[in-house]
Amino acid sequence: MNKLFKVIFFLLIILFFTACSNKNIEIQDLKTYSQNPNEYLKNESFTFKNQSSYNKNFYKNYFLVWDNPKIEISKKDASWGFLYKNKQIYLQNYSKASKQWFNNQIQNSNFKEFKSKLQKAITIKNSNIRVFPTKQMMFYNPYNAGQGFPFDYNQNSFIKINTPILVSHLSKDKAWAFIKTSSYFGWIDIRNIAFVDEYFIKKFKTNNYAVAIKDKFNIYKDHFIENIQLGTIFPYKKNKFFVAVKDKNQKAFIKTIKINKNYVSLKPLQFNSKNLRKIAQELIKEQYGWGGILGFRDCSSFTQDFFSSFGIYLDRNSKQQIKNGKYYKIKNFTSENKKKFIIKHGKAFKSLIYLKGHIMLYIGNIKGEPLVMHNVWGVKTRVFLNKEGRNIIGKNIISSLEFGKELETYENMNTVLDKIEGIIILDER
Repeated sequence: MNKLFKVIFFLLIILFFTACSNKNIEIQDLKTYSQNPNEYLKNESFTFKNQSSYNKNFYKNYFLVWDNPKIEISKKDASWGFLYKNKQIYLQNYSKASKQWFNNQIQNSNFKEFKSKLQKAITIKNSNIRVFPTKQMMFYNPYNAGQGFPFDYNQNSFIKINTPILVSHLSKDKAWAFIKTSSYFGWIDIRNIAFVDEYFIKKFKTNNYAVAIKDKFNIYKDHFIENIQLGTIFPYKKNKFFVAVKDKNQKAFIKTIKINKNYVSLKPLQFNSKNLRKIAQELIKEQYGWGGILGFRDCSSFTQDFFSSFGIYLDRNSKQQIKNGKYYKIKNFTSENKKKFIIKHGKAFKSLIYLKGHIMLYIGNIKGEPLVMHNVWGVKTRVFLNKEGRNIIGKNIISSLEFGKELETYENMNTVLDKIEGIIILDER
């Protein structure tokens, strides 16, 4: 009987800690620091040096695939996703992906036709960009924290309507196009693009552009066209905005639409306190979306879209974004010295803080504590028997660099502050 009691007691302990590990607690930073971005923009005036020059560079990158229709990477680099076949991958039903599944995807990728088209095109819908030409999802072990939904490793990125692209080739089943954008490659549903000719390009490049400054609103022309994300670009002429659509031959043509004047602005939006408040307010508390899944933003798509409204171009992922400004490496600094350096050299709302796999917008400091705005999935924790867990946040927040440290299960061996590698100043060039 004594032995049975010990077994029952042990099982109760396991259940207790398992329940604790699955419980998400609101982190203290969300109470300590106002989640209203306006609070951090009250007493300062903001400007951005050479904003006009940055805006010209934005369009240079935006139209790069049309103006310079080349693919300069190798087939090996373009097909980097094939390496997943050597890893243990689970599909959306939590079954392991078989070798045959990967062989089917690789065969359908049709890379023997790589660079065979080099055809200019444009997106006519918001679209997921996939690693393999399939809608199916890929996860690492979904039973482990941080390895199930939303971390679909077949989700490479998300692309907005009206974005110029270059088509390398089609999948074997012709249902997908392998495309290049200004900063990444991947597969897009063929139904979501239209091919362009020089006549269309000349008409589309009006040299007058507007940008969506409202997030997630619908546009129509007799019927629904798309749900628009902040940062979407619209050429315009005579107070009408251009949107790309396709004919029955998948050739692009332009429709003109009307948009609520409060939802768009002539680009670039002037970099000042009023407009910073407007953009930050639209993006705070947005749900987290790995790779743009379900139309939500991850850390780097948040920073990218935040600055695009002001005509400031950022690449798509966090590692690439360290090249978009003056980078200061602080990886080997102590935690306190990192804070001091960020406060001394960082420029509020014009600086990014980088660590491997994550990037944050620096917004200033309160009493010697650097604060950031960032879209984050959660806080790493350690639970029963030292098992790794997550305290889920799942949205865009304002926090310190040690958010969640008050949690009893906080993983304090490697904090976010410990892992910071550098700071990027965007208006130093």
